[in-house]
Amino acid sequence: MIQQRTLKNSFSLQGKGLHSGLDIDITFNPAPDNHGYKIKRTDVTGHPVIDALAENVIGTQRGTVLFQDGIYVSTVEHALAALYACEIDNCLIEVNGPEFPILDGSSILYVSKIKETGFEEQDAPRKFVSLKRKRIRIVDKETDSSMILMPGDEFTIKTEIHFDSPLLKMQKAELNDITNFTKEIASARTFVFVKEIEPLIHDNLIKGGNLDNAIVIYDKVLPQPEFDRLADLMGAKHKDASKLGYIMNKPLLYSNELARHKLLDVIGDLALVGAFIKGAVTTVRPGHTINNQFARAIREYYVKEIESKSPAKKEALNIRYDQALGRDKHFYWNRP
Repeated sequence: MIQQRTLKNSFSLQGKGLHSGLDIDITFNPAPDNHGYKIKRTDVTGHPVIDALAENVIGTQRGTVLFQDGIYVSTVEHALAALYACEIDNCLIEVNGPEFPILDGSSILYVSKIKETGFEEQDAPRKFVSLKRKRIRIVDKETDSSMILMPGDEFTIKTEIHFDSPLLKMQKAELNDITNFTKEIASARTFVFVKEIEPLIHDNLIKGGNLDNAIVIYDKVLPQPEFDRLADLMGAKHKDASKLGYIMNKPLLYSNELARHKLLDVIGDLALVGAFIKGAVTTVRPGHTINNQFARAIREYYVKEIESKSPAKKEALNIRYDQALGRDKHFYWNRP
């Protein structure tokens, strides 16, 4: 039997919030058995705590936003991916702002600190969700995105991304052993298309975004004055607008780094299921919105078919997921 784990000690990191631009301090603390992942807003009166669970996601624009009892916290997916992939079951995260720091746009700094700190085994057995026979499948008819969980003894994941771009038509990535997350996935950085930058700024987002924490894809020639203006908005050097390519301060780590980052995001969003997944996950055109719908579907199955079998929890977990999970009409659900 595999036991739950928590951190051996606390550790802290500091960095800019991707969207707020604020200087953020975040601390990861050990937590007791069956605690799961919880996030404490230390900058808010009373230090409210948010349960990091799929049904508490309220927003998915350029990141995952959790909301509970009037308090929110965003951009949680890279840190949660690190905890999940390092097989930490229980952690109390303290953050003094409305979002987690973006750091270098990947999970590697979180992973490095987790491994440096180490873990302790706990008394309770690890929580798993697995399918006996059938599958769980989500399809977004508007975007042709899909996600499927098939029965299996281990967690594996394959991701395929598609964009209408000469620089990024299609990429694939996969992870066949969660212990390889550190060397294969954790360093993959987030990315954005040049055409998305101005609308994001208009929406009061990416105030902390720069070429140290994101890969910018320049895939359509702009007039030089317009390209220079966008470079100023990004805090980047002026370049020749006739030359398409990736704009970044560090070269690509992998030829399919962007697909690897999308896979990283999927793991971070699946960490909100509240249990470790056994099975084969396949995703096509993933994004935070469908990721969350998928996590909610798996969590619904887990709560109803596994966790609720515990007599002590039957009453507490008697929730109506059709309402609590807020399904969108354009999503097609197929599940056990």
